[in-house]
Amino acid sequence: MKTMQKFALSVVAATLLLGLTACSGMTTRQKDTAIGAGVGAVSGSVLTGGSAIGTVGGAAVGGVIGNEVGKDKK
Repeated sequence: MKTMQKFALSVVAATLLLGLTACSGMTTRQKDTAIGAGVGAVSGSVLTGGSAIGTVGGAAVGGVIGNEVGKDKK
C-alpha cells in the first residue's frame, strides 16, 4: 500500500510540474484568470459537496474574479 501511495504522489507531482510549464507563455491577466478558475472550482466543489454544478459554477465565478483582478496588473 505504501508503494502505491508513493507512486500516486509522484504522478501528481509530475502532472503539476508539467501543468505549470504550460503557463509560461501566458500574460499576467491570463494567469490570474486560470488561478481564479482553479480556486473557484475547488471552492465550489467543497461548498456543494462535490456537485458538478457547484464545481463548474465556482470555476466560472473564480475565472471572472481572477480576470478582473488581472486587469489592474501590467
